Amino acid sequence: MSSELRQQVLKCFKSLHRARQRVFQGDQFALEKSRERINEEFKKHMHITNVEEIRSLMDHSKAVEKEVLTSVVQAREVAPGRYELHLRPEVERLKNVPFKDVPV
Repeated sequence: MSSELRQQVLKCFKSLHRARQRVFQGDQFALEKSRERINEEFKKHMHITNVEEIRSLMDHSKAVEKEVLTSVVQAREVAPGRYELHLRPEVERLKNVPFKDVPV
């Protein structure tokens, strides 16, 4: 693997870790589990030398990072049955369309 490609892989690795720290800030359990999973996945693919396969895995890494940053939200129970939701600015907000029950 060229040193340039190695740097790009390392950049993906660090970027995923920064994303998990931002998304799971304050949640030690989620921080630990996500750290373990990222490290596990990168170690699992460490033996790959095919440049195209490495680029494909890097694309997948970037897609996972985007999904985590734009889709994962955290909520905590502040009272029985009441939750506080922390929405970061980058979380995608979808249109809230009320459900209309249609008779069958």
